[in-house]
Amino acid sequence: MTDAKTYSLLTITIVAALSAGYVAGRHSDPEPTQTAAAPAGRKVLYWYDPMTPGQRFDKPGKSPFMDMELMPRYADEVTGDDGVTVSARQQQNLGLRSEKVQRRVLSATLNVYGTVSADERSLRTVAARANGLVEKLYVAASQQRVKKGQKLATLWIPDWTAAQQEYLAVRQLGDRSLTTAARQRLALQFMPEDILRRVDKTGQPQTRIDVVAPEDGYLSQLAVREGAQVSATQPLFELTSLKQVWIVMDYPPSAASQIRIGSKVTASADSQPGEVFHGTVSELLPDIDAVSRTLKARVIMENPQETLRPGMYLNLSPDVGDGAAVLAIPQEALIQTGSRNTVLLDDGNGHFTPQAVTTGATRDGWTQILSGLDEGQAVVTSGQFLIDSEASLRSALPATETPLSDTHQHGGDL
Repeated sequence: MTDAKTYSLLTITIVAALSAGYVAGRHSDPEPTQTAAAPAGRKVLYWYDPMTPGQRFDKPGKSPFMDMELMPRYADEVTGDDGVTVSARQQQNLGLRSEKVQRRVLSATLNVYGTVSADERSLRTVAARANGLVEKLYVAASQQRVKKGQKLATLWIPDWTAAQQEYLAVRQLGDRSLTTAARQRLALQFMPEDILRRVDKTGQPQTRIDVVAPEDGYLSQLAVREGAQVSATQPLFELTSLKQVWIVMDYPPSAASQIRIGSKVTASADSQPGEVFHGTVSELLPDIDAVSRTLKARVIMENPQETLRPGMYLNLSPDVGDGAAVLAIPQEALIQTGSRNTVLLDDGNGHFTPQAVTTGATRDGWTQILSGLDEGQAVVTSGQFLIDSEASLRSALPATETPLSDTHQHGGDL
């Protein structure tokens, strides 16, 4: 309601300004006026006062409302297509501009949110190779960062003693084939190659083994403590890398047709102002959030500096452009009246005609046209409201538009 009042006040102001200019021009124009009588060959439909366009008079003369001459509306000013004709000078005064209807790719971004989580493909479980005892623990707690090759623990595995002594005894026999077979049995007991080399070099059983980090990352799980007994294949540590992370993106169901596997996503974090991260949608997840009713997608995002950490919230902008060119017009060319959308066609000769259209998506300042327009047609993008929206304004532009009776008939459709 407020918008309607504001628009009406704007219209009255424009009417007053145009009428005042017109009156000033008439008083300053040395040429004779045409209010007293119609020029030869032109038929007058009615006479009117521009300041009170709702009143019509069948004779010329002074306006009973204002100290000014009534103005004529000629029959040859009426167009049969509900359009209006505006002179080049009036187009310039009104600031009319037009744009061609064209095919273009409408690409834009959707602003949603996402949560950082660890890339589960990077999870590495470090397990005990045999039954033994945690003799020394070099890390104190989970979430601790570690480097590749860093010692995590030292295990004492007494069960290796007998097997290694048997191997050393066989090696002393000097039978190469028996020695090779005995060494292979040690390997089958999950003894690492560096332990076997130390046995060969020292001639003594090696029952202590250092557990090291297989890569850079952080300990997402610390499952043992110093002095604890462990069994073969028991998980000791879980290591997670942050070089690449997953983003669980929440997006509305209305965008379901626009989010696809392979869609590019840009992200920003409040904790990292000015930094932009780039990722790709890798999977559309089947779960729907029970509270927000949003859909979810998994985004793979590079994180070389490890600034993104599990649990962080990100502002995400997925590229929802489908890459297909569609018929479109500038958004400002659209005249919206209730549920009806209209544009003002420009034929290039100063004639303007309203045209109803069916619209689609609006992205990046352009609106998709589903029906009502053809490629190459011109639509008014600036000043169209001044010549197409209200009856009072039509009457304020004599010699350019349809008479007031036609405006009343068609104005509700515009």
